[in-house]
Parts: sequence; C-alpha cells; structure tokens
Amino acid sequence: MERIYNFSPGPATLPTCVLEQARDELLNWRATGMSVMEVSHRGKEFVELAERATATFRQLLDIPDNYRVLFLQGGATMQFAALPLNLAGPDDAADYVTTGNWGVKAFGEAQRYLRANEAASGRDGNFRRIPDPGTWRLSDDACYLHLVSNETVVGVEFHEVPDVSEAPIAADMSSTLLSRPVDVNRYGVIYAGAQKNIGPPGVTVVIVRDDLLGRARPETPTVVNYRVMSDTDSMSNTPPTFSWYVSGLVFEWIREQGGLAAMAERNRRKATRLYAAIDGSDFYDNPVDPACRSWMNVPFTLADTNLDAVFLKESAGAGLANLKGHRLVGGMRASIYNALPEAGVDALIAFMSDFEARHG
Repeated sequence: MERIYNFSPGPATLPTCVLEQARDELLNWRATGMSVMEVSHRGKEFVELAERATATFRQLLDIPDNYRVLFLQGGATMQFAALPLNLAGPDDAADYVTTGNWGVKAFGEAQRYLRANEAASGRDGNFRRIPDPGTWRLSDDACYLHLVSNETVVGVEFHEVPDVSEAPIAADMSSTLLSRPVDVNRYGVIYAGAQKNIGPPGVTVVIVRDDLLGRARPETPTVVNYRVMSDTDSMSNTPPTFSWYVSGLVFEWIREQGGLAAMAERNRRKATRLYAAIDGSDFYDNPVDPACRSWMNVPFTLADTNLDAVFLKESAGAGLANLKGHRLVGGMRASIYNALPEAGVDALIAFMSDFEARHG
C-alpha cells in the first residue's frame, strides 16, 4: 500500500526517510544485534545517542548555554501540573492566558496547585482570536505567565511573543516547536509533546532556564522535578528510549532540510496556499481572525454541514486521511506539520476544488 497524506493533529505524520531508517535498524541497531528498544539506557551506545540528539536539538534552536534540555514522559499534559510544582509554592500566583481548550485545561490543572489567575481569555469570541495584550489583567506577583503558542483544536496561534510582564513566560509549544526559529531567550520554560513536529508519542521535551531550577516543592514527583532530571541527563528513571531515538532522527532530518529557517519557509507556503483556497471560496470558511491563524492546524467548515460525512469519505478515498475536525469545533481540520509535504497540501486543495465543483 502506498503512503497517504496524513493530516492528523497528532500523533502526526513522520518523515518517510526517518521511518525507513528506523525500520532498517529495528533488529540490529549500530551492529549491537539488538533493537534500540532493547539496549540499556545507561549503556555507552544509548548515552551517545542521547547526547547527539540533545546537541542537534540545541543547535537547531540555538539554545543558550544557560538553558537545560530535558526529555521527559507523561506528555505535555503532565507539564500542566509539573510547571506549577517546579516554579511556585501553593500560595504563589501565576498568570494564564487561555486561547483554546489546551490553555483552558492548563489553567484548570494549575488551580489545584497555586493561585492561578486567568489574565485573559478568548472564550467570549469562541476562541477565534487572541485577546489584545493591552487588555490582559496581569498579577503583580506572578511567578510565571503561561501561554499556549498554538491551539491545535481551534487553530489560533501567537505569531509574536507579547512583552507585557516581568514574569518568565512558560509556553506550551507542542504543535509549533521546530516548525520555525524561536528566540528561546524570551522564555523561562518551553515544553512540547513530541507527536507533532518532534517525533512519535512518548517523549516530552522541556527547555528550562537555569535560574528556574531548584525551586520544586518537596512533594514534586522525581520524574518531573526539573532539577533532578537535569542533574541526571533525563535518566533518573528509564527514559522513553525509542521515542528519543526517533526524535533524534527527526532532528537530523530537519538539519539536512536546511534547519528551522527552511522549515519556516516551507510551512509558511503551505499555510498561505491552503488559506487562500479557503478564502477564495464561498463553499469553505475559516472562522479564525487572519491575524492569528495557525500555520500548523487549519480548521474549516463546509457551507452545508450535511456534506461533512461525504467530504470525509471521499477525501479518505483520495488518500487524504484524518481531516475530521475536533468534536468541540466540528467541520474539518488539516494539520500541516513539518513532515506533511507541500504536495499533500496541493492534493488537498485540488480535492477541495473538485468537491466544491460537484457539490457546491
């Protein structure tokens, strides 16, 4: 069976060459006679793999020396709790800006651990735009300001980092990290689940500034204690070895493609073409404010919702998979991460045009 174009929001498509290398090395990795999943995470071979992957990741993002890179488990959702446990006491305050369902979930989890303040929310506008930073109600004593850089469900994205608070910014970048250059210096903590642009599910990357280490509460679980995991090179316990391995292959693939500048240009082209096709049609609609439309997740609706099932059936038959929108939004959603080729976007646009001609 030929590979299809996979528009899944996550777990998302991976580069074909990465999958092929993982396949070829599956039974005999580095002439060990074993799979990478079978070798000791404390053995020389895997330690070298981890060090190389970390170094390549740091190089791609140009991460300053005063930041640590951690490869943790539990998904980005685990970080909703790990963040307040590591950075604040139970009586401390933290500001949260909720621009979609993931921001809402992060805020809800934080309320269990500290004085979480919802500084701004896009809820009143059905999360179709990012609230003007000039209207944010920020705390005077916040330990950090939390943002979700890109909301995968509603397709809203921060294209600029707002300079509104003295508190360090903590950002969930699960669906944008490695899709373009990032000025890491603007953040105190960046975290991202792997299953969008980094690798397969199972590993979460955390980038944390040195001065924010060592603040964890005594009850913080060891596996999410930033200081402990930093001091042990993310190996206080057995790490997600296979996910780390594949992520390292993805890092090398990105570097071979020209790095994050090349990724950004490719992703900009894909998003621009798809939005142009939607905006140029009376049959399709994207409700998000153009100023904050996501490059990664493009939701759209059909003029006649009765055609949704037909669209999904026919698109799947055309080799365009996982276009169904999230249950909270409905309609369709095309997730166009790094590994989704431009040809996939072109194929989707061609299908949409043909479908409109037949059903519009």
